[in-house]
Amino acid sequence: MGKKYHLFEVFGIELEYMLINSSTFKVAPIVDTLLIQKAGKLTADIDNGEIAWSNELVAHVLELKTNGPAANLNTLSGLFHKNVVEINHLLNKLNAQLLPTACHPLMNPLTDTKLWKHSYSEVYELYNRIFNCKGHGWSNVQSTHINLPFYDDKEFEKLHAAIRVILPLIPGLCASSPILEGKETGYKDTRLEYYKTNQKEIPEMTGLVIPEGVFSKVDYYATIFEPINNAIKPHDTKNILDHHFLNSRGAIARFDRNAIEIRLVDIQESPKADIAICVLIIEVLKLLVNKELGTLKNQKKWLKQDLFAILNPIIKDAETYKISNLEFLEVFKIKDNITVQNLWKHLYQIAKPNIDASHYEALEVILNQGTLATRILKSVNEDFSKENITKTYNKLASCLQENKMFTS
Repeated sequence: MGKKYHLFEVFGIELEYMLINSSTFKVAPIVDTLLIQKAGKLTADIDNGEIAWSNELVAHVLELKTNGPAANLNTLSGLFHKNVVEINHLLNKLNAQLLPTACHPLMNPLTDTKLWKHSYSEVYELYNRIFNCKGHGWSNVQSTHINLPFYDDKEFEKLHAAIRVILPLIPGLCASSPILEGKETGYKDTRLEYYKTNQKEIPEMTGLVIPEGVFSKVDYYATIFEPINNAIKPHDTKNILDHHFLNSRGAIARFDRNAIEIRLVDIQESPKADIAICVLIIEVLKLLVNKELGTLKNQKKWLKQDLFAILNPIIKDAETYKISNLEFLEVFKIKDNITVQNLWKHLYQIAKPNIDASHYEALEVILNQGTLATRILKSVNEDFSKENITKTYNKLASCLQENKMFTS
């Protein structure tokens, strides 16, 4: 294990993007070809200075991540964007490009899915055997992961408590998956709707998405890791799976690197939007950890079922959902029913003095014009023809290339 860091001392951000064919708009399962273009040989990981590239479960998804812990969030939008431009330049020769958002709106996972066939493929094959990864929840998902360090059990307790109470609100800030297979799904965050059940064969892995209220390493192992390990044993006869990776809750403790990874963030239209969202989430977590919002006792008391009951309708309605659980709102110093959008506006106003001005524009587009899912639906304007959907998503691809916001 590497160096241990204190709360909010460093950050790890991961962004996933799909590759599409520029002519047909279909997913392009050519991440291996891209990596060969860049490295001169096939490799699963590329060290590109401050950002690293790596493959994922399926052959059309590429992950970009901070190359080790990053101390400064405010430079990351530019660094990720520089890598996006370089990747698009390489893909251009292959008649392909990167596409943002959490789900491809026209992909048919049954016919279009190709699993990664190279390094680590033994693990992917085992996953495929257990879960059948040719479904939207496996092969058509792109997310942003936020990794936050903790130094010891005391810091883990504070961070895990704060993360658990903020998880239900996350889709109301960043839902970006309202269309699947050319149809409006009825869920602003369809990625998370699939996330809830895509490992139903072994329910111990995802649990209720919201992690159990456990606040020490010992309790975490007993409550979360041991049931996962016991449930996977009959399937993992060669003992190749690691409980850290099998834990699929919306936030997972990585005791191998003393960090908690938040996984409920849908990827946006550009690094500018992604990093702004990460910054706001992190600043609100700081307020919770520092008890400037609800007390630690108040944060810790929440049962996973009660938090899931708040998350579940927000997966569907995102920022327009009205929260009526006054006890929950009390954690954020709100005394009356409030929409998720207005709750985030309230939190933004409290956190804004600690947020670099470079993020204001992105956050204000999201808070005033709605989640990216809402802006996508407005742009499509109820015309779900392939041509019209493609037109909107090509605009999103331009936002990614230019690192700008998608405004309706």
